[in-house]
Amino acid sequence: MLMPFRFVHTADIHLDSPLRSLSLRNPDLAALIGDATRQALASIVDLCLDEQVDALIIAGDLYDGDQTSMKTARFLASQMERLHQAGIAVYKIRGNHDALSKITDQLMLPPSVKVFNGRGETVDVRHGNLDVAVHGISFKQAHAPESLLSKYRRPAPDTVNIGIMHTSLAGAPGHDLYAPIPVADLHDWGFDYWALGHIHTRSQHAGDRTVIMPGMPQGRDINEAGEKTVTLVTIGDDKSITVEERPTSIAQFERISVDLSSATDWRAAIEQIEQAVAAVRDTTRADHLVGRLMLSGQTPLSWALRRDRDLLMTEIEQRIEGMNKTWIEKIELATSAPSATAPVTGTADPVAELGALMKTDIMHQDAVREDIRNLVTELRDDLPAEARSFSGKDEQEFEALIDRLLADGSEDILARLRLAGMGAD
Repeated sequence: MLMPFRFVHTADIHLDSPLRSLSLRNPDLAALIGDATRQALASIVDLCLDEQVDALIIAGDLYDGDQTSMKTARFLASQMERLHQAGIAVYKIRGNHDALSKITDQLMLPPSVKVFNGRGETVDVRHGNLDVAVHGISFKQAHAPESLLSKYRRPAPDTVNIGIMHTSLAGAPGHDLYAPIPVADLHDWGFDYWALGHIHTRSQHAGDRTVIMPGMPQGRDINEAGEKTVTLVTIGDDKSITVEERPTSIAQFERISVDLSSATDWRAAIEQIEQAVAAVRDTTRADHLVGRLMLSGQTPLSWALRRDRDLLMTEIEQRIEGMNKTWIEKIELATSAPSATAPVTGTADPVAELGALMKTDIMHQDAVREDIRNLVTELRDDLPAEARSFSGKDEQEFEALIDRLLADGSEDILARLRLAGMGAD
């Protein structure tokens, strides 16, 4: 009888990760996101049980740093016990965040959970007609500047070889280098399947072997937007490998872009935004959609949108109440007023003239730019390390941030002047 070996591959759960977004001002939304990683792990266990797989592979960063909560430990133990009772093995390595966790050594897990050590180990499994070897190495400490590949045993002959590794590969945006290695070296090593972890975006690397970075199963803020999944793997008696993506996000973050160039009044803008949110909701499979509105375009409403951002948020929230589990966590405004032309009388618009001067002269002065740069640098340096990513990963991204702040700042100033002028009228 054919007995394929089937397993679920996941990584970077970051269980009970603290809230990373200061924009979650809604306490209900904050509670949802705060519990989302637990729900994601529970849904992964549900998938394992429903599919009756043979194993769950966790390729590092199950935890999120130096956690000390025994509530986290008890929850994890309860989920592992569910798998143990169903006869499903768990193969787990420690990643850079796990190495910092203070509950790791205190945690009592069922005997069906194998946590690989930092020297490199192999677990041999006989499954039907298949011999399976699962190879893994855990991080001993939070930093791993060198490749770990040489610590893995060479592939066993006539055996399905599965390697578990926590690595940044050759590098990825937003991720420091950990156990770096070129993908080509993984293909050349000879393992049939590489179960990777660390990079939070899913990728599958073509080649002679199957090399998959599953991404994280649950995003935690807008910078981890998009649908999140795990990988369901089936290895046949002939060693053929089939992979499927299965969604796991409880809450899915998405940037929702709306061009308001055609909106000439407040009601039209609200309706256009509502339609854009509905379109994204229709294509989102997660239970909850958490959207960030990105409003752009030249519109005469630009002044009012900036002045009444709180009113805009309230009206949008009222409009989307009928949509299934949909939230707006923040509104970002990149709108601008249409270029004003002088009236027939020849009387100039002083606000428009000032706007043109700001865009062509004032905001390009080195002194102004340097002041903004210093303010941002001071703010960044006052924040904890994990909250500094807003300033970009390199100098080019940092300067792009300064450009956006200058542009947004000039529009806000003009909006206030325009409204002051309207009040004077």
